[in-house]
Amino acid sequence: MGRVTDLVPFSTLLTDEGQALLAALRDYDPAQELAVASRLRREHPVGLVTAALTQARLRQRAVAKFGAADAHRMFFTPNGVEQATRSSVAAYRAGRFAALGVRSVADLCSGIGGDAIALARAGISVLAVDRDPQTAEVARANAEALGLAELIEVRCADVTEIDTGAYDAVFVDPARRGGRGRIFDPEAYSPPLSWAIGAARARPHAALKIAPGIPHEAVPDDAEAEWISDGGDVKEAVLWFGTRPGTVGATLLPGPRSLTGRGLPDPGVREVGRFLYEPDGAVIRAHLVAEVAEELDGGLLDETIAYITADELRPTPYATAYEITDELPFGLKKLKALLREREVGNLTVKKRGSAIEPEELRRKVKPKGPNAATVFLTRVAGAPTMLIGRPA
Repeated sequence: MGRVTDLVPFSTLLTDEGQALLAALRDYDPAQELAVASRLRREHPVGLVTAALTQARLRQRAVAKFGAADAHRMFFTPNGVEQATRSSVAAYRAGRFAALGVRSVADLCSGIGGDAIALARAGISVLAVDRDPQTAEVARANAEALGLAELIEVRCADVTEIDTGAYDAVFVDPARRGGRGRIFDPEAYSPPLSWAIGAARARPHAALKIAPGIPHEAVPDDAEAEWISDGGDVKEAVLWFGTRPGTVGATLLPGPRSLTGRGLPDPGVREVGRFLYEPDGAVIRAHLVAEVAEELDGGLLDETIAYITADELRPTPYATAYEITDELPFGLKKLKALLREREVGNLTVKKRGSAIEPEELRRKVKPKGPNAATVFLTRVAGAPTMLIGRPA
């Protein structure tokens, strides 16, 4: 970062000089930043160079969420990159709003505008509200940069003072981080979840983005709860209002593939079968392991662990299948001997219900050889167990 005297207004990056500088920095190597900065400062103001380098770094980080085409046209803040919705998730949610017939949305706590962009691209007009002036300025610049300014109105204001009566729906993404990091109490969100629920109930349709770890008992009876994963990683949970009250679902992206709960009892525990299934994280968070186990005609290895075992291989988008070749009581010496015998050098370690860390295990067994295997550190009917296998 530059000295305070080097700082320039964000709007300087929107000038022709700022835009040209950003274009020149698109593919720069951050490891060469000192040399690049020295060269550019001979031709441009020091503050502008500092701001452009910061923005270039943020754009490179944002590629993973927004894709290269959008990320290198957009503008970001450090918190904006961290907290923005991944574009694939935002597009899916915007599609759900559009399918409900929603034509206008009040996007409260809009951040840098990731969700507003997805909504606008779905043909929905958006009021994007954020109380931080710089964040609102960045959101406005993003709407302009992506050609969506006619559909996105950005307003810098406290969301609790916004009248949403003119909009078909509201979307609320409360801040879930504070000065000490991640916030786990929904009432400590900004604004609190209770306020967001009240705002949601005031409109025909609404969606509230919440942390995926929210307790199921905290979900209101009149809401639909949906857990979303993208590429196998759980990204968020959403409370929908005006859709299917009381429904619990898991949605997997890309796809989308959606699984809806049917209130099944927990699966029974059974002996280890030929195949082990690792349910997607969204399925686990949504408490829908029973629905997947029924589909696979399987049971649990242990009543407290979300690994499903079955005798047959059945394709399912909701779990990854592994063929199990060995079942051993937990013991590093036995594992090390087996891996040496099989000449396993490429070892994937997965664990549920085990205290040992994957890196610690790799360090102790020292895998070596041309072959690959997956080891599951888990419990089988309460007993610490190692299951060795491979993707099916």
